[in-house]
Amino acid sequence: MMNTMQLYEISQWGCALYLGVLAILDWKTKKIPLGLIVIGMVFGCGFQLIYKELPFLLVVTGGAVGLVFLAVSKVTEEAFGYGDSMVIGVLGIYLGFWNLLSMLVLTFILAAMTAMFVLTKQKFHRKSVLPFVPFLACSYILILLTGGF
Repeated sequence: MMNTMQLYEISQWGCALYLGVLAILDWKTKKIPLGLIVIGMVFGCGFQLIYKELPFLLVVTGGAVGLVFLAVSKVTEEAFGYGDSMVIGVLGIYLGFWNLLSMLVLTFILAAMTAMFVLTKQKFHRKSVLPFVPFLACSYILILLTGGF
């Protein structure tokens, strides 16, 4: 029988796989299917109900970060996509507020570095679109590989 730590590690790599699938879809189609977002929310909520490691307030505020990003999506007329915002909400439920914020810092650093690179080296311009979920996936996996969370 598996212990709690083994289940936790399996769930972390399951989340990495989930983000990998979403990253590929975002990269290829610039869209994230709502059904996959719902699956992520169910997984995140189920994980929190079973694992019960994070205080409820951190789970709720982590999910609320996604709502803040949804507002940003609305105000910017989807310059930052609704799907990206919903994935952030899913991650907030799964990771909790503080872990999500740490991950978002790394995510925005990776996205900014990539944007600077493509602006200087390729035929991108300020209005070009870079999918955001691949950066979420990369930062999640980097943190996971370095012992974070």
